[in-house]
Amino acid sequence: MEATWIIIGIVVIVILFLWVAYNSLVTLKIRVDEAWSDITVQLKRRLDLIPNLVETVKGYAKHEQGVFEKVTEARSSVMNAKDVKSTAAAENQFEGALKSLFAVTEAYPDLKANQSYVELQQELVDTEDKIQASRRFYNGGVRELNTKIQKFPSNVIANMFGFKNRDFYELDDSEQKIAEKPVDVKF
Repeated sequence: MEATWIIIGIVVIVILFLWVAYNSLVTLKIRVDEAWSDITVQLKRRLDLIPNLVETVKGYAKHEQGVFEKVTEARSSVMNAKDVKSTAAAENQFEGALKSLFAVTEAYPDLKANQSYVELQQELVDTEDKIQASRRFYNGGVRELNTKIQKFPSNVIANMFGFKNRDFYELDDSEQKIAEKPVDVKF
């Protein structure tokens, strides 16, 4: 009789362990999905601001058509990105195009004094800060999820239920070098 209680106790402990481990993996997965959603919301906000910014600059810099086309193409790439890696690559391209746009504005002092431009610029800076915070939150969630998926014994449960490692949101090497040296934009 005593052996039966020991076996029942072991089975209950195993079931409790499976339940807790599975639920913690689900919680981490949902947290990463939520963080990704935060990133996409902020990227959409930024993408919505860009046409207004481009139109404001166009009024002053009509002969800079190539810059406007680059920004438009890069914006389209971000909108069409489907996963973390393609979004990060499109974002890198988009940030480069924005730097070109801001460089154009340096040649137009009246533009820099334009109230609409200043407000759009402030909105964009605020959005960029939110994007960076969202990226950090996402990468933190990915780190926790990937660690849990790879650690024993939760890796057994992760494999049983098909949990997969997620990709970090990273800059590519060329953009990381650029990011280390911020662009000097004066308003």
